[in-house]
Amino acid sequence: MDNGEIEGSDDNELPSSQGRGRKYRPVVAHDDDRAVLEMTSIDLGSSSAPPFPASGNNIKKIKVSTQPSMGVDESHGIIPTHVSLNVPERESKLELFGFDSLVNILGLKSMTGEQIPTPSSPRDGDDVSATLGHPKTTGMKLGTMMGVFVPCLQNILGIIYYIRFSWIIGMGGIGQSLLLVMFCGSCTFLTSISLSAIATNGAMKGGGPYYLIGRALGPEVGVSIGLCFFLGNAIAGALYVLGAVETFLKAVPAAGLFRETVTRLNGTDIAQPISSPSLHDLQIYGIIVTIILCFIVFGGVKMINRVAPAFLIPVLLSIFCIFIGIVSSGKDRPAPGFTGLSLHTFKDNWSSNYQFTNEAGIPDPNGKMYWSFNALVGLFFPAVTGIMAGSNRSASLKDTQRSIPIGTLAATLVTSGLYFVSVVFFGALATREKLLTDRLLTASVAWPFPVIVQIGIILSTLGAALQSLTGAPRLLAAIANDDILPVLNYFKVADGQEPHFATLFTAFICAGCVVIGNLDLITPTITMFFLLCYTGVNLSCFLLDLLDAPSWRPRWKFHHWSLSLLGASLCIVIMFLISWSFTVVSLALASLIYYYVSIKGKAGDWGDGLKSAYFQLALRSLRSLGANQVHPKNWYPIPLVFCRPWGKLPENVPCHPKLADFANYMKKKGRGMSIFVSILDGDYLECAEDAKVLREQLSSYIDYKQCEGVAEIVVAPTMSEGFRSVVQVMGLGNLKPNIVVMRYPEIWRRENLTEIPATFVSIINDCIVANKAVVVIKGLDEWPNEYQRQFGSIDLYWIVRDGGLMLLLSQLLLTKESFESCKIQVFCIAEEDSDAEELKADVKKFLYDLRMHAEVIVISMKSWDVQGEGEKAFTGAQERILGYLRGMRERAEREGSSVLMADGKAVVVNEQQVEKFLYTTLKLNSTILRYSRMAAVVLVSLPPPPRNHPAAFYMEYMDLLVENVPRLLIVRGYQRDVVTLFT
Repeated sequence: MDNGEIEGSDDNELPSSQGRGRKYRPVVAHDDDRAVLEMTSIDLGSSSAPPFPASGNNIKKIKVSTQPSMGVDESHGIIPTHVSLNVPERESKLELFGFDSLVNILGLKSMTGEQIPTPSSPRDGDDVSATLGHPKTTGMKLGTMMGVFVPCLQNILGIIYYIRFSWIIGMGGIGQSLLLVMFCGSCTFLTSISLSAIATNGAMKGGGPYYLIGRALGPEVGVSIGLCFFLGNAIAGALYVLGAVETFLKAVPAAGLFRETVTRLNGTDIAQPISSPSLHDLQIYGIIVTIILCFIVFGGVKMINRVAPAFLIPVLLSIFCIFIGIVSSGKDRPAPGFTGLSLHTFKDNWSSNYQFTNEAGIPDPNGKMYWSFNALVGLFFPAVTGIMAGSNRSASLKDTQRSIPIGTLAATLVTSGLYFVSVVFFGALATREKLLTDRLLTASVAWPFPVIVQIGIILSTLGAALQSLTGAPRLLAAIANDDILPVLNYFKVADGQEPHFATLFTAFICAGCVVIGNLDLITPTITMFFLLCYTGVNLSCFLLDLLDAPSWRPRWKFHHWSLSLLGASLCIVIMFLISWSFTVVSLALASLIYYYVSIKGKAGDWGDGLKSAYFQLALRSLRSLGANQVHPKNWYPIPLVFCRPWGKLPENVPCHPKLADFANYMKKKGRGMSIFVSILDGDYLECAEDAKVLREQLSSYIDYKQCEGVAEIVVAPTMSEGFRSVVQVMGLGNLKPNIVVMRYPEIWRRENLTEIPATFVSIINDCIVANKAVVVIKGLDEWPNEYQRQFGSIDLYWIVRDGGLMLLLSQLLLTKESFESCKIQVFCIAEEDSDAEELKADVKKFLYDLRMHAEVIVISMKSWDVQGEGEKAFTGAQERILGYLRGMRERAEREGSSVLMADGKAVVVNEQQVEKFLYTTLKLNSTILRYSRMAAVVLVSLPPPPRNHPAAFYMEYMDLLVENVPRLLIVRGYQRDVVTLFT
C-alpha cells in the first residue's frame, strides 16, 4: 500500500537516466490508503501556528532530485568512484552487510569489553525584556513626592499604628518591640531594594507587583502570587474599615446599637471596667461603610485621586499632635496611667509580658488567646506593608525609574524611623496596664484634644480602605486582561474603562471579612498574602541578578542577589513564625492556583527569568556532557525523523502520522527528544518565508501528535544536499541525533523514478560517514497505532554487530501497549553448522546478562531454502540488473569510453559479486518468510550500499530482501554500544 507519489508541476522536469525529461503527475491518495484518509481528517486547531494552506500554491513542494552517490569506506570515509576495488581475500557469504559476523567476534564479547568513563556532570549553579514604548500620556504626570512617597506613606501608616502599636509595646516590651520593628522593617526594606531594581529595568504596565513577578518568574507564578496579592488587598480593605468603625464607636459610644462588651481587670492598679464595641456593631457599621466606599469607587478613579492626598493631612497632623502630647504629658497634663517620659517607666516596660487576652485583646486570665513574639509579628506586619503603592501608579509617573526607588525607600525609612522613636516614647510614657488596656492611647495622649487623633484615625483608615478597594479591582483586571486564565474573562476591561465587575467582587470579599469583625483574626491572613508577594519580588530579583542576562540592566545599581535572597528568606521565616498553619494554607492556595494555571491557562511567552534559567541550565548541562562518547547506561535514542522523503501527503499533513507514532515508540515512557526534518527544494533566499510557514505547520503537527521534539525545515537545491547538511550540523555536542528514521521508498520502481535510488543510497552513505544509526521502515502504512494491540512475536534477524541497537529497539517496543503482548525471538545466522551451538550459547548468556528475555534461534546458512516465489523474484532482479548493465555499456560505447557511468560517477561492476549479493538477500528473505510470516514486526540488519555498484543495483538487493514482508524494520547500528552488561 502506498500513500502517495513523487509530486511535480507542469513547469518542472527532472532528467531521467536516459537524458530525456518527463513530467510527474500528482497523485491523489488511494481510497484504500487508510493512513492518508485518517490524516486528512485531522484539524489541528492550534492558535499558536498559522493554519495550514488549503492549496499548494503558497508552499514550495518537497521533491526528490538526482544526486550522485559516493562509495564509503568503513575506516577512511569516501572513496573516489574511479578507483577499482578488489574483492576481499577471505570470502564470506555475509559480505554484503559489510561487517564481520557474530561468530567472528567471539560471541559478542567485544561489545562490552571496553568501559567508557562516565562523563562528569559538575553541578554549577535572565531574561526580562525592556519594553521599547512608554505609557501613553493620559494627563498630568506625578513626581516622586505625590506619585510614590505620599501613597506609600499613606498606605504604611494606618490603623495598626494608631490602635495596636501601644498595645504591642505593652505586651512585648520595649526591647522585643524594637526587635520586632527592625525584623519587619528589614524585610520590607530589602523587598524595596529588589522592587527598585526590577522596576528600573524597563517600562512598567498595569498590575504592579503582579506584572513584575509574572515577567520575571513566568505567568504561572505571576498569576498565583498576583491573585493572592489581590486577596490580601481586598482583605486589607476590611481591616481598614473595621479600624475606622472601632475608632468611631470608641469616640461616640452612644452610636452603638448593641451593648458594649465590658471586661473588669482584677489585680491591677486600674480598678475600672474596660469596655469595647460590640461585635454586632462592628459588623453592621462595617458593612454600611463598605457599601458607601464601593459607591465612591464606582464614581471613578479621578475623584479618588483628587481626594486621596487630602487624607494625608489629618494623618500628619494627628502624628504631630501625638508627639506634642507625649512631650507635654505628665506634670502639665496628669492623667491616670500616664507617667510622662520617665526612665523608671522605661525600665519597667523594657521586658515582655505575654499573657492571655479575650477576643477584643483585653488582658483576661480566662481568655482563649495567648500572645507571643510570633503572634505579634503577625499583628504588626501590616503596619509596614504598602510599599507597592508607588509601583501600582507607574503609568502616572513622570520618571518611573527615578521615582519608584527614591519614593519607596524614603517612605520605608521614614516610617521605620517613626516606629523606632514611637517604641521608645510610648514605652517611657505610660504604665504597662495603661498600654494594654487603652486601645486608643494615641488619642488619649494627643494634644490638645483626643478628637483630633480620632478624626485622623478615621480619615486615614477610610482613605487606606478606599485605596485598597480601588487598587485590588485593577490588579484583578490586569490579571484578567493578560488572558492567561479563561475563568477570569468576566473581569476583563477595555483601556480607560472602570473595572466595575471586579470592584463588586472585591467589595463582596471585603464585606465577608468585615462580618468576621475581629482585627486580630484578619491581620495574619493579610500578612501571609503580602509576604507571598514580597517573597515573589525578592525571588524575581534574585533570579534575574544571578542569571545576569544581557537584558538585565536596571538603573538602580544598589542591589545584589544575596540581598534579594536574604529578603526572600526573611519573608518565609516570618510566615512560619506567625503561624505554620496559616503558612501551609496560603502556600497550598498559591500552589493550587499555580497548578490550575499550568493546566487550564493559556501559554504565554513573556521572556521571564525562568526561561533564561532553563537556557542557562541547558547550556551548563550541555557543556558538562562534553563531546565524548556517551556511556551505554546513559544512551538515549535521539531520532532524526525524515518526514516526507518519498511520495506525497495531503497539504495539511506535513509528516506521515505513523512516522510520528514510531518516534514515540523509540522512547521509554515518553522520555527523549526527536528532531523532525523536511527538505524544501529551492533557493534559500527565495524560500525562506515558505520554510518558516512549513516549520510552524510541522511544529504544530508534532504537538498534535504529542511528540516531544523540534521541527526543522532545510532549504537546499536537492534532497541529497539538504540531508547532507542536516546530518553534519544538526544538534549540539552529545545532543546530536544518533538515529536516522525514514520510510522505505517502495514506490521507486512502480513509478519508474530513477532518481530515488541515487538519493536513497546517498542518504545511507552519509549516515555511515557521519556515524549515525539508521532505521528504515518498510510497510509504514500498516504500522499500528497506540490502540491497535499486536500479538505474535518481534523477530530479530541479528546478522552483524550493531552495538545492541536492534535488541534495544525490541525492548522499547515491548514497553508500548501495542506490543506488550508480544515475545521476542532472536534469529542468529551461522555460516557453518559447527558454529551454531557455540553462537546460541553465547547469545543466550549475553541476553541473560542484559536482563532481556528472548528466545534464541540459530539458523545455518547451509539450511537456507529458496521458495518458488523467491526464485521468480530472483530471476526478475537478475534480468533488470542485466538490462541496466547493457544500457550502461551501450552509453559508454556511444561516448567512446571504456568506463561505465551510473548516477553521474564511474562504476566497476563484478557480475559474480552482484549475483552473490542477490542470492544472499534472496535466501535471507526466504528465511524471514519461513519463520516470521506471522510476526508482529521483523527487524533485520541493513546492508550498506556496496562500493562502485550503481544505486539501482542496491535497490534491487533491498527489494529482494523486503519482498512480501508486510512490516519490517531495517536497522543499522553505528560504532558505539548502546547496551551494557554492567550496573
